[in-house]
Amino acid sequence: MILLVGAEKGGVGKSTIACNLAVHLAGEAVDVVILDTDTQATCAHFAERRNELGHRPEILCLQRTGDVGAALRDLARRYRVVVVDAGGRDSRELRSAIAVADLLLTPIRASQADLETLPTMNTLVNLAKPFNPSLQAFAVLSMAPSNPAIREVEEARELLADFDQLTLAKTVIRDRKVYRDALLGGRGVVEMGNGTARAEIQLLAQEFFEMEAASVNELLN
Repeated sequence: MILLVGAEKGGVGKSTIACNLAVHLAGEAVDVVILDTDTQATCAHFAERRNELGHRPEILCLQRTGDVGAALRDLARRYRVVVVDAGGRDSRELRSAIAVADLLLTPIRASQADLETLPTMNTLVNLAKPFNPSLQAFAVLSMAPSNPAIREVEEARELLADFDQLTLAKTVIRDRKVYRDALLGGRGVVEMGNGTARAEIQLLAQEFFEMEAASVNELLN
């Protein structure tokens, strides 16, 4: 399975979600690899820190730029799950990854400025569908306010109804310091003491891996 975490705008938690999903899956004995196509190399640096610090399981992260379609097809034959970190802008890497991915998660912050980038992602998915008809594409509310009194999440849900190629994920990833701490320490939040953040990543994985199997356990085993 090729899982693409991509966005047209940077600073939306894309690499954080990619790294955390990879750690969670690896911890469940899934054979997973990250392909980092972003020039900032956040995932590559994360994997390097993690492995140097001796955290287990190790996370393999490769780096590629340009047209990554052939590299992704090759990796998908050798690994159960390929997690791709792409974007932060409309790029050749993002477009070529969308053309071969099974699942696209595009993180967005619950703000008007971020929501205004969604037409580009909606168009990219629409362009890819004739070549990749099995592609499933979802927007994930990321770095959302942790205060439930703030209505940004509800407002985002209403605005997302206008996009025909993107479905809003049920799981919301909220703005928590533990995500930043974990990334800097080479860990996933599932390995930290914050049960709420751990549950967010577990629920996000469960939501989408259930698309291919009757249950998460069936896929992971």
